[in-house]
Amino acid sequence: MVSIINAGPDDWRAVRDVRLRALTDSPDAFGVTLREARAQADEVWRERLEGSNPTLLALDEDAPVGMGGGFLPPESDVAWIWGMWIAPDRRGTGLGRRIVDELVRWAQGTGRVVHLHVAEGNHGARALYVSSGFVSTGQWEPLRDGSPVQIEKLVLRRG
Repeated sequence: MVSIINAGPDDWRAVRDVRLRALTDSPDAFGVTLREARAQADEVWRERLEGSNPTLLALDEDAPVGMGGGFLPPESDVAWIWGMWIAPDRRGTGLGRRIVDELVRWAQGTGRVVHLHVAEGNHGARALYVSSGFVSTGQWEPLRDGSPVQIEKLVLRRG
């Protein structure tokens, strides 16, 4: 049975591991590169997990097999879902839906509008988000500076 935890500072190694796996597996799905993530100091990984923004970690026993996070920008009415990734051998099992649903519950509890980005060509992730109640805003932007990949902003339209 896969459990989902809200990772804390003591879980930084598992979060780093799954994030590096995600960037290796899907380098054009995230705003940071594998090289940039590998260069981050251990303390940076720990500090990210100290605040109130959730980083959900899916664990099969002690092995990380997925993740997703939430972020509340200061001075904003938006709650962002970010960093969704499921290990390839776990895709299609409902694990992504479980993580999205938990993050949506958290985000809706903040009273903010819920947004996320999805990279062009990431049809599986887009299908998950649409089936979870997200719709296109029609807004596109580059994944990161210098990247030809575009990301689409989606907004949650369910109650």
